[in-house]
Amino acid sequence: MDAFLRQNAVVNLISKNDEKFLWEKHVVDSLSIEKFFEKYYPLLEEGIKLLDIGTGGGFPAVPIALTYPGLNVTALDSIRKKINAIENIKQELNIKNLTTVCDRAENIKEKFDIITSRAVASLDKICSYALPLLKKDGYFVAYKSRKTPEELDSAEKVLKKYNSKVIDIIEYQLPLEENYTRNLIIIKN
Repeated sequence: MDAFLRQNAVVNLISKNDEKFLWEKHVVDSLSIEKFFEKYYPLLEEGIKLLDIGTGGGFPAVPIALTYPGLNVTALDSIRKKINAIENIKQELNIKNLTTVCDRAENIKEKFDIITSRAVASLDKICSYALPLLKKDGYFVAYKSRKTPEELDSAEKVLKKYNSKVIDIIEYQLPLEENYTRNLIIIKN
């Protein structure tokens, strides 16, 4: 966390107000992917390729890479200063399974087993970026808030276009005083 806070002092990765809730709002939220892994990848084998679209300050890419060293994690963002900050964190923490890419999702040609996205765009928009990059039988894990039902309705057309389906919605709470209900929307290609 210190490595992140040092980078946040130079590049505004998260708001200063959120720094005191870094663990609860960002790290715990990022690692809620464990609930997906428990259900769909109980034997998380080496070499699975995960792409985090719009990684911003490195969430969830950096906590996932640190927690699951067998995964090959790619952190994608179109903003160079954010990618540079994540690259600095990667070097400082010696994260071997993390690759940073400064580009737009539309320009990526590689396919991935798992794609994540947290706090980037509406579900229909992020699906249009993620689903073309997903391998056959791959999973897109969208981190979402309580607006999930509305977002699912608006994403139907995009899901149909890519022959993808929402197979699960995993609800969880962040460890904060106010009610912070979050959802992992699991989409399979």
